[in-house]
Amino acid sequence: MLWTHELGHVLGGCCCGGKLQALDLRPWSLPYSLFAPDPHPLVTLWCGPLLGAVVPLGLALVIRRDWAWLIAHFCLLANGLYLALGAVSGDRYLDTTQLLEHGASPLAIAAYCIPTIAWGYWGLREAIRQRFAQPVSSSIEQPTQVASDGGGVDASAAASVPGGN
Repeated sequence: MLWTHELGHVLGGCCCGGKLQALDLRPWSLPYSLFAPDPHPLVTLWCGPLLGAVVPLGLALVIRRDWAWLIAHFCLLANGLYLALGAVSGDRYLDTTQLLEHGASPLAIAAYCIPTIAWGYWGLREAIRQRFAQPVSSSIEQPTQVASDGGGVDASAAASVPGGN
């Protein structure tokens, strides 16, 4: 998720004439890309979450494996939550704050977050369920030994007979 998201920023910035000054994709730190100048910062900023969600979904469509869909839905959920929680945190280095500073509408951010979180959550939940769920037996197993009440009458048989104990 981090790489497709951040490489989306890089692609967006480079395609719009920005000059990449710094790039950090190390997984143990907050990845970032800095452009100076960045003639179209909103394009650069939006390309991160858009490509961060679309690229994994596109790969899952091509690969057509359960594990690919699990990853794709995780990326969708993570990108939506990242923007949504960025609005709550207010950290000036996060994408949401940068988007708002450069003129993005809060409604546009919500229009991205709501479906990505909903579809990502549902898809990830289903992918996990399908991947890790135990097969369910369709037949009900009967106990092989049944306890007796001591009088030679089977307790379970007596309970099933009308008027039985």
